[in-house]
Amino acid sequence: MNSPALRAQHLGKVYPTSKGGKPALNDLTLEVPPGRVYGLIGRNGAGKTTFVRIASTQLALTSGSLEVLGLDVRTQMHDIRARIACVPQEARPLYFLNTEEVIYLYLKMRGIDPLEARRRTKAAMDELSLTEYRKRLVARLSGGLRRRTLCAMVLASDAEVLFLDEPTTGLDPIARREVWQAVRRTIREQRTILLTTHYLDEAEALSTRLALIEQGELRLEGTPEDLRARVRYPYRVMVQDPFPREELLSYGRVADVEGGHLVFAREADAREVARRALEKGVRVSLGPVSLEDIFLEVVGRSIEEDTKPDEVAA
Repeated sequence: MNSPALRAQHLGKVYPTSKGGKPALNDLTLEVPPGRVYGLIGRNGAGKTTFVRIASTQLALTSGSLEVLGLDVRTQMHDIRARIACVPQEARPLYFLNTEEVIYLYLKMRGIDPLEARRRTKAAMDELSLTEYRKRLVARLSGGLRRRTLCAMVLASDAEVLFLDEPTTGLDPIARREVWQAVRRTIREQRTILLTTHYLDEAEALSTRLALIEQGELRLEGTPEDLRARVRYPYRVMVQDPFPREELLSYGRVADVEGGHLVFAREADAREVARRALEKGVRVSLGPVSLEDIFLEVVGRSIEEDTKPDEVAA
């Protein structure tokens, strides 16, 4: 069996400026398998960026341990840095270079042969629709184009582990899917990607495994199918009006939505609700819960509800 690309054991981080010593990460234990996309999901301030900063050797841990490719982040930082690449959440490419130059320079700095660096630069720009901006100064690019340039730099690299911290923030839907396509291509090369995102559709579309973090703690971990199986109500039934709400309460959790009711239930109860609705001639749809539904049930609030982040500079 292959060793994990990342292994965190009882990982903790407390920022010096944290009120009351509240941890940004609290006793976090997880393993990231090699050659896959591992999605780290959670609200702003949940601890995702803190984990990435520690794993990419930008930030010291407080307690526990973290290994990247079998290397200790506390004592083998230089060895780790040679084998990883990272798109930090607040990163900015060099403004005084053009788009092509900034990608090519990054690859050259990683020690890639000039001809190969040129080939990778062109391929990355084509894949992320940056070719028409190849000679434009980064300073004159929009925020979304700068973000795509950063993604192109990292995805074109030869790194074994890639850290993508909210890589598609600020991108339009088409650009987001271009990044997704590039991520999938990278996985075919058997490299590992740690993806942090608060876009749950993105996490589910790309990730082989997912970890749900809230207030620095691991709440759920596994494949999307595992996560559905572990929640109390793994199915959702949308029942259109008219259908008496009180008749649905015994089957599970009922939420009132525009035009009807949304019932979260176990499989047998969900099928029974659907059967009864059809008998009444009421429109109904049945299916597994979405990742957003799971997040809401486990955390008790939407992923879009921000917390006051403890992730400040150490």
